[in-house]
Amino acid sequence: MKIHSLFSLAAAGCLAAALAQPALAANVKITPLGGQEGELCPLDRAMIFEDPNGTRVLYDPGRTVAGAGDPRLGRIDVILVSHMHGDHVGNSHNKAPNSGACDKPDMSVSAMPNSNVVNIALAKNARIVTGSEMPPFFANKLKTNGGEPKNSILARFGASVKIGGVTIATVPAIHSNGLDPDFIGGELGKHMKDAGIAGYVGEATGYVLKFSNGLVAYLSGDTGITGEQEKVVRGHYAARLTVMNIGDTFTTGPTEAAYVINELVKPASVIPSHTNEVATVGGKLRPGSRTETFIKAVKVPAHVPLSGKTMEFDGGGKCVAGC
Repeated sequence: MKIHSLFSLAAAGCLAAALAQPALAANVKITPLGGQEGELCPLDRAMIFEDPNGTRVLYDPGRTVAGAGDPRLGRIDVILVSHMHGDHVGNSHNKAPNSGACDKPDMSVSAMPNSNVVNIALAKNARIVTGSEMPPFFANKLKTNGGEPKNSILARFGASVKIGGVTIATVPAIHSNGLDPDFIGGELGKHMKDAGIAGYVGEATGYVLKFSNGLVAYLSGDTGITGEQEKVVRGHYAARLTVMNIGDTFTTGPTEAAYVINELVKPASVIPSHTNEVATVGGKLRPGSRTETFIKAVKVPAHVPLSGKTMEFDGGGKCVAGC
């Protein structure tokens, strides 16, 4: 009887472990919100990251999210903004998903002086997490529009905040981060614009996100090659998935970005972003594109972020669905 009881207990323990396994192995879902469904287009920046516990993070909504009413958004808990340039914060945006064309994006709706980010945050009661000197700017915009200024949250280099199931840290990005005077408005904004100067909101940032399934993702923002990509992103945070800008001229080009992936960050997978080109036609990689150059140069699996197509990643950074 005693031996039988021991076997029963062991069997029950194995069953409990088996039942618990799916929760431990749950995946992070990543859905690009680009200009044209099923394509990767020049202005595509926006992505939604959904933690296994349901926390939803919108990254750099830019100009391809059709305002706060975009039906693709759903619930948004957190918005991340790498820097204040219009193609990331959204000085304007398309009037509806899939309006315009991949090579001729629709940017017909102005979001000034608030920005697409602020309008979405107000509508979704979402928190905006940024670094540098950006939080006071967003807090003021939220307050001016009847929102909660405390929803603008600081995460400066070396620090982190946890919202829901996601821990958010900022890391350096080598890029400019001037604030368009039109966001300021009034006489001050006019004089700044006439003088050709922008507002100061600190350094541009990248992000490192740690999800509840253990996945650590590095979102590069707009950046050049930095020593922190090796020492901090890989050495300290041990990122296993990277969303990497490859657009050239304004940020790393495809060969420089491949160096970052192959020699500095060394993740398990990479998603190219900020391509500044028509990267796909009919959902297929365009031959001769800089995106193709990047994918051929990297030594890890590269997954093209097609708008509206959800990809799923396990805790080790491997794409297990939708890629």
